[in-house]
Amino acid sequence: MKFMKNALVLLILCFSVILSAQKKKISKKSPAKKNLALKHIPKINPDLIKINDSIPALIPKKEEGKFGFINQKGKVVIKPEYSNVGFFTEDCNLQNSTDAKVMIYGSNKFASVRLNDVDYRINEIGKRVYQFKDSDLGKCKQEIKTQLFHGYILGKYYGIIEDSKFENPADYKQFTIYPQYDYLHILEGDDLNNPMIIAVRDDKFGVIDIRNKIIIPFQYSDIKRNYSWKLARLFEVTEDGTNYFYIDVANKKY
Repeated sequence: MKFMKNALVLLILCFSVILSAQKKKISKKSPAKKNLALKHIPKINPDLIKINDSIPALIPKKEEGKFGFINQKGKVVIKPEYSNVGFFTEDCNLQNSTDAKVMIYGSNKFASVRLNDVDYRINEIGKRVYQFKDSDLGKCKQEIKTQLFHGYILGKYYGIIEDSKFENPADYKQFTIYPQYDYLHILEGDDLNNPMIIAVRDDKFGVIDIRNKIIIPFQYSDIKRNYSWKLARLFEVTEDGTNYFYIDVANKKY
């Protein structure tokens, strides 16, 4: 009987030791898994941190006749060496390529640049990762969006009308913006209901919205009628008619 009790006590002790060893073994593995997960967290490039989420992290900048890129703080991230550059945006010709290896360069992680009359795609650290070849390019799928608003000239002044509501120019209430500007141009954008409009008054360029609210003051000698608003929510402007730069909707210069 005494032998059985001793055997039972020994069995319980052995079982306790096994449980204790298993707990220690598990506790040692847990931190290792956690550390392994931390190693796979991608590092954030401080040069690409956005101050303004509505515009790109990298913005084209021209210096001494060459184009490069600055970040939103104005720091040169990609040195000016190109004769022409675009924004970091999608390229539908590359996205529709028949070569799967080429398609990846059509994403908005890359920008198109030109160096010595040769076109490339560069990544966000400025490395040229792809050289354009005609044989690689696919066809873009055209998506036509009908504009809701158009310019209207009455006498010598420009206004804005909404096509679906405008019938009688003699009724001033039918104008979205009654003709009062020297020139107007509706910029292409993603929001057809609220387009940005380049306006000219007293030989100065500014930007208004569809409610005739001044977005950019009338202080520039020119604002380019291009795709910078659609692609990057930026306006390309000049004060002297020669040197162009970008501004956002708050009129901040880049």
